[in-house]
Amino acid sequence: MANLESLWALEMLIAAFAGGAFGAAVGALPAFIFTGFMVIAGEAANVVGRYVAAAGPGKASELGALGITGTIAFGPVFSPAISFAAGAAAAAYAAKRGYMDTGFDFHEAKNISFSLGTKPDVLVVGGVFGIFGYWFTQLSSIYGMPYDPIAMGVVLSAVLHRLAFGYSIIGNAKQGLLNMSPFESEERRVIGDAATADGGSAKADGGTASGRFLVEPWLPHQYKWVNVATLGIVVGILGAYTAYETGSPFLAFGISAASLVFLNCGVEKMPVTHHMSLPASTAALALAPASMNILTASPAAIQAEIPLLTALAVGAVFGLVCALFGEAFQRVFYSHADTHMDPPAASIVFGTFLVAVCAMLGVFPQSAWVPAL
Repeated sequence: MANLESLWALEMLIAAFAGGAFGAAVGALPAFIFTGFMVIAGEAANVVGRYVAAAGPGKASELGALGITGTIAFGPVFSPAISFAAGAAAAAYAAKRGYMDTGFDFHEAKNISFSLGTKPDVLVVGGVFGIFGYWFTQLSSIYGMPYDPIAMGVVLSAVLHRLAFGYSIIGNAKQGLLNMSPFESEERRVIGDAATADGGSAKADGGTASGRFLVEPWLPHQYKWVNVATLGIVVGILGAYTAYETGSPFLAFGISAASLVFLNCGVEKMPVTHHMSLPASTAALALAPASMNILTASPAAIQAEIPLLTALAVGAVFGLVCALFGEAFQRVFYSHADTHMDPPAASIVFGTFLVAVCAMLGVFPQSAWVPAL
């Protein structure tokens, strides 16, 4: 159990600094992809351990307690609040310093797939934000806040890096916060700080168009409401099924995160889905009886208590809701701004909070791994 003393544990601060520097060096998105692979490894070990434990006593039953997921994937090495968030902060800093000239279609600070290399000042920025990410996560855990503390750490870190490096929290949205039509019509921002600041466009003001779009959707291939909703339902069902069959609320998340290696390698139209699969998996397992610890129960025990069809239906609903929330968040906090503020992290905060609320209201028997007030 986290406590206030853990905020100042020297060894954890050193590890968080190194994790943040690593995220800055390799880039936010590659660091997060490593998180996905480590979650798959950790949850595979946990699932095997549960099956072995259910079969009978023996040393092999300890396999599920090795802690790869908790200590590596969600710890100082690859925790998204540390390595990913620090990578995003380092990109914001590097872009401000003029270190990034990649020809990226949007603001350079949004290029989270770019590895920033070995510049000492960039690594230090990453390390410092790694510590901030650790603190944000610990504080949520200490006070038992009813949401995913790591996802909240990612969101708060992005708010902090925008404030620290002089970026706007929301950006210019004179065309409308939720309006994506300027992107669809390929409207560009005009050259010059004054023109950009007042929301002008080359077409309207007679200026010279710059390379940047007036509105920059988080995923140009994944922003239309109907498409996002459909994807959310499908991924929610798959996330719930994965959780039902394995008893793991995190395995589908790991698969979703690891799949982003294809996006990072330039595969066009690769969907981003971890903010749909994690809440859906969690909600499906929250259907288990309140007396059952879903993190240690065998898959067979979980399956005996939860109807599969009900789990799939709940997963579909949570996948849909979280997909739409993520899209709404990106339209408000990403598409008009200059740095990366992660829509999936915000959506996971919302989705896990919704699981906790459903448990508190008696809609679900429990809240799975999410703290419930």
